[in-house]
Amino acid sequence: MSPFAILGDRTIQSLQGLGRFSTFAGHMGSQMARSSLHLRSWRLLAPQFYEVGNRTVPVILITGLFVGLVLAVQAVEQLRSAGLEHHMGVLVNLSVVRELGPVLAGVMLAGRVGGALTAELGTMRITEQLDALRAMGTDPIRHLVVPRVMACFLLTPLLTFYCDVMGALGGWFVAVKLSGIPSGPYWSYTADVIEWWDLLVGVIKSFAFGGTIGLIACYKGFNCRAGAEGVGRACTQSFVASFIVILVLDFFVSYAMQGIYLALWGFKPII
Repeated sequence: MSPFAILGDRTIQSLQGLGRFSTFAGHMGSQMARSSLHLRSWRLLAPQFYEVGNRTVPVILITGLFVGLVLAVQAVEQLRSAGLEHHMGVLVNLSVVRELGPVLAGVMLAGRVGGALTAELGTMRITEQLDALRAMGTDPIRHLVVPRVMACFLLTPLLTFYCDVMGALGGWFVAVKLSGIPSGPYWSYTADVIEWWDLLVGVIKSFAFGGTIGLIACYKGFNCRAGAEGVGRACTQSFVASFIVILVLDFFVSYAMQGIYLALWGFKPII
């Protein structure tokens, strides 16, 4: 095949995949709207809350802590040379709240939960359990996808909060215990600079990342190829796609929220 034919074939395949994903997302959205009115559907969330939340918390805590440690180690001498070491908390905590907290929570969720969801649903597909549910008159998207996506959507902001707290504590440990910076300014300058808007940006990003990760993972599981190789490849594709989408969404949400903030309140320096 010529290069133009290969390019055209890849383009058609990409558009077809986008169409299938859009159809899957639309079906899931309609089923989620219906399920939210039934108590039985909410009961299906309990085991997913455990899988998505409880089992991810240790990874989030460790990751958030060391991110705060690394940020503080890299910044302390630079700030000290400029006489701004008392503003250490502003740099570390603002970076964690706005950007690193939601992104890290999303990446950890994609790696820890997204792969597990894809493998679970992919195994159900190749063992024909999804077909069995359809034969019994049960919509597998409503029964399997909606609880998993809702769990990812609802719990990602909480995981982000844990990551933010551990990042702040990690930065405080380096600044106060290792570098001798007073603890009071570390927290007081942070409280003066970080606004509710920064927290809102992190929450919006967390909701966007969580819902997207759950949706991509379930879609890849529902459409994986037969065999162990197909499931493994679907898990890899799920993580890669989720990671790329997280970065893309992070840019667009940050750009949009910054534009709104500047339009409402104008530019405000952090130091």
